[in-house]
Amino acid sequence: MGDITFILVIIVLVVLFISVFLTFVPVGLWISALAAGVKVKMLSMIGMRLRRVAPKRIINPLIKGRKAGLSLEINELEAHVLAGGRVEKVVDAMIAAARASIDLPFEKAAAIELSGRDVLEAVRNSVKPKVIETPKISAVALDGIEICATVRITVRTNISKLIGGAGEETVIARVGEGIISTVGGAVSHKEVLKEPSVISNKVLTKGLDAGTAYEILSIDIADVDVGRNVGARLATEQAEADKKLAQAKAEERHAAAKALEQEMNAEVVKAQKLVPEAIAHALINGNMGVMDYYNMLNKQADTYMKDNIPAAIAGAMSQVTGGLNTSPEEKKWQKT
Repeated sequence: MGDITFILVIIVLVVLFISVFLTFVPVGLWISALAAGVKVKMLSMIGMRLRRVAPKRIINPLIKGRKAGLSLEINELEAHVLAGGRVEKVVDAMIAAARASIDLPFEKAAAIELSGRDVLEAVRNSVKPKVIETPKISAVALDGIEICATVRITVRTNISKLIGGAGEETVIARVGEGIISTVGGAVSHKEVLKEPSVISNKVLTKGLDAGTAYEILSIDIADVDVGRNVGARLATEQAEADKKLAQAKAEERHAAAKALEQEMNAEVVKAQKLVPEAIAHALINGNMGVMDYYNMLNKQADTYMKDNIPAAIAGAMSQVTGGLNTSPEEKKWQKT
């Protein structure tokens, strides 16, 4: 009975040892590496486990790279994984670069990948140029007509400037600025509509890809339309502003004239108040007789009558002809 127990304990210990061994040492992956001609030490795999790095993330890209003829070291691959990078992406980019005869060492590819850029996509765009379509760009020619254009920019990734170089947004912004300045220098919008390629060629010669991660191969006007007549709209707005300014000044002059008129009327009223007093003093002092006063009143009545004769005649004619429209002067005469 004791022998059987001892044998069972030995079997359990062996099973536990094999389980722990297979946990720390991926034998199947090690055999795959040996079959591919890639020598990997067991201690290296155990060290990866202890450093919490999945050996599969290192060994499979290493096998792929070695088969493609790349010179890769297991330590640099593991260091890239520990830095938060994706080794498989870097190895795929290096293979694609080697097939396209592009010099892309592991250090540069790893730096590009760690900078947040898609290194494999960058290599593909370096081999096969990429087309970037800008949103509609609005520019105004010297004749005041707005031109709306859509531009297609053909770019190729510049691997040597990918680290620290500006991205697509900068390229689009620079091309838009170039289109606006070039169209703004055109004498007439008809020149732009006649030969849009002239505008794109002028923009292309300005070296807009300096400091970017791309090399601009061509700039093509995809669509161009005529927009608003900005010059006419600005002239209209200026005329409206001038009109409001003139109205404000006229109202200011009118108010000043009205105030002056009121002041003069006040002086007239003040002077008229002195007339009865002057007449009374003249009568008292004997400078003026009663008959003189009545003669003055008669002359005033005659003057008032002569001034209103035209209105009286017009009122009479209106009554004879049965006219319905009566002027204010006629109404005033009829009332008197």
